[in-house]
Amino acid sequence: MSTIATPASILRPTLADRFVPRRGVLTDVLLIAAGVAVTAGLAKVEVPMWPVPITGQTLAVVLVGAALGTRRATIALTAYLALGLAGVPVFADAIAGPAYVLQPSFGFIIGFAPAAALIGWLAEHRWDRKPVLSLAAFGAASIIPFLIGVPYMAIVLGAMGLPNDPETILSLGVTPFILGGVVKWLGAAALLPAIWKLVGVVDSRRDDAD
Repeated sequence: MSTIATPASILRPTLADRFVPRRGVLTDVLLIAAGVAVTAGLAKVEVPMWPVPITGQTLAVVLVGAALGTRRATIALTAYLALGLAGVPVFADAIAGPAYVLQPSFGFIIGFAPAAALIGWLAEHRWDRKPVLSLAAFGAASIIPFLIGVPYMAIVLGAMGLPNDPETILSLGVTPFILGGVVKWLGAAALLPAIWKLVGVVDSRRDDAD
């Protein structure tokens, strides 16, 4: 008796698998490219601040992660970082290229790929379909860029000869982002279960029609 291997994305579909049925490598490449484009687009939605601007990037990261799943989301956010370092203006401001690693905000960008990987993995395990689980999943993923970005910012500011004591770092890299972060977290956590609920309604009506 033979066993047919089934892709994990079909066994545990994300929204991308639901709306864009997987047909091979080309489909994955296009979805990854879309993830990069969404992140780059929302990066330009910003409130200019120094040393780290408030942007739509973190919202893009968790939505791309949940929609694409672990593997594709990780590739998308890694490609996003690589494009920026290669000189493509995909980051929040106009600065791009290898020198961007010296920017205080670069650590947050490093944290995007692991954040997307986590929410992607949780989405593959259906955490994005129930409000309570979705709240926990998006909250956990939203914290990851700060776990990497805040220490990175402290190191860069210190290297620049600027104050990098805990109070200063919290006031620059955490406190200004709390309100916006909570709004983005709650919005994403509410949006995904709502979409999945709508998908279920559509499927139910289709089954009844059949």
